[in-house]
Amino acid sequence: MKNLLVILGPTASGKTRLGVELARDLKAEIISADSRQVYRELDIGSGKDLEEYRTGGPPVAHHLIDIVDLEVEFNVFDFQKRFYETFEELQSRSTPGIVVGGSGLYLEAVLKGYRMVEVPENPALRTELISLSTEELGRRLQTHREVHNTTDLVDRDRLVRAVEIAEYSLDHQPEPGPRINSIVLGVRWDRAVLRKRIRERLALRLQGGLIEEVRDLHERGISWEKLHFLGLEYRFVSEFLQGRIRNRNDLQQKLAAAIAAFAKRQETWFRRMQRRGTEIHWIDRGDVHKAREIIARCGGVGCDPAPTRQ
Repeated sequence: MKNLLVILGPTASGKTRLGVELARDLKAEIISADSRQVYRELDIGSGKDLEEYRTGGPPVAHHLIDIVDLEVEFNVFDFQKRFYETFEELQSRSTPGIVVGGSGLYLEAVLKGYRMVEVPENPALRTELISLSTEELGRRLQTHREVHNTTDLVDRDRLVRAVEIAEYSLDHQPEPGPRINSIVLGVRWDRAVLRKRIRERLALRLQGGLIEEVRDLHERGISWEKLHFLGLEYRFVSEFLQGRIRNRNDLQQKLAAAIAAFAKRQETWFRRMQRRGTEIHWIDRGDVHKAREIIARCGGVGCDPAPTRQ
């Protein structure tokens, strides 16, 4: 029996609806793997759709939604740490967990068990590194690890931080994570149908107060720059409110196109996950009956009575 169910897919694919239905089947709780839904106040634009957890049957408990304020920088390390805590707490209650999300990096941090350690700033080391040239910093980093991202070698701030992390990690090994043995379901749609779903969902969110949500956030002190980095909905609506997008129709058309392009990038990431060894059972149109068949065929989802660290 597996000890975790994962439901992934591009935006607007219906992951939450499927997750809720399966959670009721399995008497499970949902763990969100969404990089924006962790933030309080990002409601409409991040697509929390919390009513889905309460409609159609008994309410389904969820985790890692509305857990930090907007001033907090939340990253994949924070997500993995919070996920491990939640997963082990569910296991201690003999309650299965279902991860639902489309943030590929967050999903892989769990499925691949990325070994990460929280690295504090080292003022003494930074003082030493400041005196080095960019080339010298690059050579120092490469003595510790292979560099795949060339940006790490040309941006001094990133170089300094990368060296700081690499040298801290020499003497500080990360704690092992819990043993994860998962079934991964992927929701997919014909691309034209998915684009239509994206347009329809965006229209509902605009009618439901998306523009007002972004305006209120800015009036409460969230800068345009910060909003720009909180996702496409917040970026495009911010531009509209600043007069850079002429009217609501242009906003809707440009934002829908941007979200569709984002969905395509998500699908590319999921295909890469498969090439790197993650087995994804694809379900057309989020068919819950097909999902149940796959879960049964894979031995079901339950709890490890004594989850071990890996």
